[in-house]
Amino acid sequence: MSKRLNPMPKNLMFALDIGTRSVVGILSRKVGDKYVVVDHEMMAHPDRAMFDGQIHDIGKVTEVVKSVVGKIESRNGFKLEQAAIAAAGRSLKTERAKVDLEIDVTKEIEKTLTDSVDMQAIQMAQKNLSTTVSTLSEYYCVGYSVVAYYLDQSMILNPIGHRGNTLSVEIIATFLPHIVVDSLYSVVHKAGLEVMNLTLEPIAAINVAIPKNLRLLNLALVDVGAGTSDIAISSGGSVISYGMVSLAGDEITEKLAQTYLLDFNMAEALKIELMNKEQHEFVDILGLKHSLSTSEIMKEIELTIRGITKEIADNMLELNKKAPSAVFCIGGGSQIPNFTENLAEALGLSKERVVIKSVDQLDILSFETSPLHGPEFITPIGIGVTAFEERDQDFIQVNVNETAIRLFNTKPLHVSDALILTGYNARSLISERGESYSVLIDGTEKIIRGDYGEPAKILVNGALSALDTRINHKDQVVVIPAVKGGKRKIHLREVVNPGSSIYLEGQEIRCVEAISVNGTHKTGDYILSENDVIETIGVKTAKDLFKLVELDSNQFTLFNGETPLDEEDSIRFGEKYHYRKKMHQSVKSEPILQIDEDENLQVIINGEPIIITKKTSEVVFVDVFNHIDFDLTKPRGILNLKLNGERAKYTDLLKHGDIIDIHWKN
Repeated sequence: MSKRLNPMPKNLMFALDIGTRSVVGILSRKVGDKYVVVDHEMMAHPDRAMFDGQIHDIGKVTEVVKSVVGKIESRNGFKLEQAAIAAAGRSLKTERAKVDLEIDVTKEIEKTLTDSVDMQAIQMAQKNLSTTVSTLSEYYCVGYSVVAYYLDQSMILNPIGHRGNTLSVEIIATFLPHIVVDSLYSVVHKAGLEVMNLTLEPIAAINVAIPKNLRLLNLALVDVGAGTSDIAISSGGSVISYGMVSLAGDEITEKLAQTYLLDFNMAEALKIELMNKEQHEFVDILGLKHSLSTSEIMKEIELTIRGITKEIADNMLELNKKAPSAVFCIGGGSQIPNFTENLAEALGLSKERVVIKSVDQLDILSFETSPLHGPEFITPIGIGVTAFEERDQDFIQVNVNETAIRLFNTKPLHVSDALILTGYNARSLISERGESYSVLIDGTEKIIRGDYGEPAKILVNGALSALDTRINHKDQVVVIPAVKGGKRKIHLREVVNPGSSIYLEGQEIRCVEAISVNGTHKTGDYILSENDVIETIGVKTAKDLFKLVELDSNQFTLFNGETPLDEEDSIRFGEKYHYRKKMHQSVKSEPILQIDEDENLQVIINGEPIIITKKTSEVVFVDVFNHIDFDLTKPRGILNLKLNGERAKYTDLLKHGDIIDIHWKN
């Protein structure tokens, strides 16, 4: 009968690193800012049940996990119930995408719009992923970053507050396959444990290898495992990118197996011995004995090591656009002789800038059991440290429009993350103007733009929210799509004001006498329709104005400010106009008659030459009314009197050749 175990103390954390070659379990507690390792166990897989960090034989991996768990339980006298685990960074897939969105040039860009176009870009990245991955819906988006925004094809750092016709965004999005998470969960559950925290291996490793106070520096971390080498790069205070190279320790093992005719496990053992011994004796599959030095064996695998480090360096340079300031190497594969020297050479760094980061160098650790040594334990230590810092659920569940979904909880989650996972159409979040139409006003086309639509409404637990609102476990998210604007109803008076007028020499003149639409007289209450033809009757051009006020365009020039107008030039409602007499120009090209100026004088009245007989030695302005047909007894407005273009008085003296204008002004 098996001994009944006590429950696991609440202050302890059990971390499991389920790797390609082995399973490592670490039991620890946190004391202040330090992490105390209470116990640890490592066990290699007897068979190749995992490849490149992916579980292929769940049963075999489960048996190894059970053995690790059982040994720690028996030594400590309590049952392990929960475990913190990590998904392999090599499973991450990264896609780049760019989206162009036609926007309303009359409205300033708001954050809701940039959030919406970001979301469309992430969905585009998901579509791009489908060209290489057949199970698109089986991937989580675990993060993205904006590469650049563009406004009307020009790059812009922050489009918020600007206006334009086209807003574009280019993003890099990272995805994690469900199968990686699901297989890890299956193994842990079959081993009798519950998952209490899930992170990514590169995140766990960098949390201890490059703590936050060092991330202002441009540093790189490379975890050289069995199947792949995972890369993380920090700069400016944060981790800026992750990468993966599908070359690592297995390439060296396979090269040894081929060179010396060894099976995989024998070659793996020889590779590990290269790190610790100078002389090696082994027997190949044919029964032949070999006795070789480390330097002799290294000559056979040197090209393989150079190939691996060249690939890692190329990936770092692609991610970082330059060599990082320094590189920390972790993982068992980084301990192979000459690895760090070759990587430094490939990056163009001095060999002192590429170093192995060992557990021994972690000042946050102490041990109640035998200490761990070497770089291969950085990741399992990091899994436990990360779990202490993030004690929340590894997944959260939220409802989106009454549909329950699970989100991978590796980062702060927002409404946009939930909508992306549900496949919500981001364009339905953006309000659009209604349909535009055009009318013709006195031969000029006018576009009537549609009404603004109603923006989408996002409610989180009933409160009005936005795409960037943080969401938590069990939140209720309701999205009400945007409503497109309608066709704008506009009255005739809004495009043509029946009371439109101008000002001529300070006096108001009404310009619109009547309005017709499609040949029929209409009032200002008429509602416009598409392709209406609107005609105004009244003053439209300078010629019309001259005619209305009875000015001779041969004698006068109309001005808007200091700008002269030709007869066919349009006048603009609300503007102020004045006129000036044209200089050195006779009226109707008729010469002044040769007369006896002692008895008569000739003047031009309203464009017609008139001879006035002198009854006295002087002729004054009022005398002209005796020589023209102009009825002063029936006023038809304000009497406008001009003498040589200037306002006249009845008592002004006249002389031979004067030009006189007399007319009624409304």
